[in-house]
Amino acid sequence: MPSLPAKAALIVIDVQKAIDHPSWGVRNNPGAESNIARLLARWRAANAPIYHIRHDSTEPNSTYRPGQPGNAFKEVARPLDGEPVIVKRVQSAFIGTDLEARLRKHEQDTLVIAGVITNNSVEATVRTANNLGFDVYLVEDACFTFGKRDWHGRDRTADEVHAMSLANLNGEYCAVVTTDEIIRLFDDQ
Repeated sequence: MPSLPAKAALIVIDVQKAIDHPSWGVRNNPGAESNIARLLARWRAANAPIYHIRHDSTEPNSTYRPGQPGNAFKEVARPLDGEPVIVKRVQSAFIGTDLEARLRKHEQDTLVIAGVITNNSVEATVRTANNLGFDVYLVEDACFTFGKRDWHGRDRTADEVHAMSLANLNGEYCAVVTTDEIIRLFDDQ
């Protein structure tokens, strides 16, 4: 893989307290938040662009609903002063937001994406970003998801759901990488 351009933007999706609610079930990648923190620290040290995505659900029973404790960012991913927060109400961070306009304005055409839920908001954002012409890297160990029942009624573990989502995206919509790999690419700029 080539080195990342200096303007590569880090996009951190929906790392809010809502995701810790027990109703979500069993998750994978227990180290995802520490990897997100590593990415944020590296981007901040380089004064590189970071965009925080916050989900403000309009569903009355959502753990992400504004005004509820779950709407707040988890401490590990809390935006610092001056770091933009993009508020979304659907899965993709591009739909109904000004994220694309901000990225285009600053000529940021390479995106590094981390966050939750792998097979939901992360996948939707990666697919949209690619369809809009951005070069996308998805940091697989800085994302996580939950177990889910498949179409045929078979329960799938969080690791299985995560792996299938990554397989659907890699090579067509993005390059799937690890935190260590993307930091090496970032450092090779």
